[in-house]
Amino acid sequence: MYTRFFKGLFDISIAALVLLAFSPIFLIIWVSLSIANNGSAFFYQQRPGKDKRIFKIIKFKSMNDKKDKEGNLLPDFKRMTAIGKFIRNTSLDELPQLLNVLKGDMSLIGPRPLLVSYLPLYSEEQNKRHLVKPGITGWAQVNGRNTISWDKKFEYDVWYVNHISFALDMKIFFMTLQKVIKRADISASDNTTMERFVGNEKANL
Repeated sequence: MYTRFFKGLFDISIAALVLLAFSPIFLIIWVSLSIANNGSAFFYQQRPGKDKRIFKIIKFKSMNDKKDKEGNLLPDFKRMTAIGKFIRNTSLDELPQLLNVLKGDMSLIGPRPLLVSYLPLYSEEQNKRHLVKPGITGWAQVNGRNTISWDKKFEYDVWYVNHISFALDMKIFFMTLQKVIKRADISASDNTTMERFVGNEKANL
C-alpha cells in the first residue's frame, strides 16, 4: 500500500540524492544569477499546499527586476536574462524546490502549487487538487504543461489525486525526465509564462 509515510520517505530520499548530485550545478547557477540579477538569485512566493496551507516556494530567479519610467515591472520577455532563459528551458529553475520537499511543504510528484489568489476561483471539483501535497512535477506537467488549457490541467490534477499510487508516481517521474531532456511543453505561446487563471466562466479554455 502506498502510504503517506512511504511517499514521504521516497520524496526525502530522492530530493537529498538529487541535491547532492547537482550541488556543483546549483552553486554555479546561484553565482551566475547573483551576477545577472545584481544580487538576487532566488525567487520566493507564497503558494497553497496540502489542505490549502500557505507556504513559501523557492525557485531560481530567471528574470531581473527592471522597471519602466513609471516604476512598473517591464514585460517578462524584457526582464528574462540569458542565464535565466537557459535555466527556464532546462527546468533547472525548479531545482531549489527540492528544499521545499525536504521541509515537507511539497512532494516530488503532485499537482503544481499555483497562486494564492486563485483559491477563490476553483470549483469544488478543482479544489480536490489540495487533498495532497503539491509537487515539483505532476500528471498535468507530463501531459502538456503550459500548452494545455487550465480546464484540462485541473482535470489531470484531480485525476492524479483519485489514482495516486507508487506506479503512477514512477511513471510521472520518468516521463518528466524525458520531457526535460527534450525541453518539451515549456510554454503555451510566445509568452514567458502561462496566462493567469481568471475563473471557470472567464478562463481561456
